[in-house]
Amino acid sequence: MKIIYNDLCIRNAEEKDCKQLATWWNDGSVMAHAGFPNGLGTTAEKIKEQISNDSDDTRRRLIIEYRETSIGEMSFYVYEGKKVEIGIKICNSDFQGKGLGRVILSMLIEKLFSMGYELIFLDTNLKNTRAQHVYELLGFKKIAIKENSWKNQLGELQTSIDYELRASDFCNAKLSG
Repeated sequence: MKIIYNDLCIRNAEEKDCKQLATWWNDGSVMAHAGFPNGLGTTAEKIKEQISNDSDDTRRRLIIEYRETSIGEMSFYVYEGKKVEIGIKICNSDFQGKGLGRVILSMLIEKLFSMGYELIFLDTNLKNTRAQHVYELLGFKKIAIKENSWKNQLGELQTSIDYELRASDFCNAKLSG
């Protein structure tokens, strides 16, 4: 998969990205919102093995580039029928809070709907209010709040919010500027 829009590119993660992914995934400040404030403790070699099994039919890890610089990562996981779960992290803090997330998500969502998926879903930490704002601007509907449903790496209870999106509700940020 390769999606290009203006200065942004979303492409399949490749072997050359494994070192960067390991750096991000081992950085607690990047991974805290996902429940890993101490990072994942993984290696580039383990990530290489994981992405070697990626496929558009099962799961795919993606790299986000802005002006040819890697700034983050995304993923999608295919579920039964026409459902797909997505995730996004803008890992380089210099590029957070600049409106790129809305456009990047729109690029992926548009592509997934064009591939025939009918429902896109995700979850986020209740504390991640910036992400919730972006998801709701794009048309995602809040379907559940799961209080104290999981523990982070430090054993602290966390609450998550489940969202889902259908094509009819999608507000494409690429079209609205």
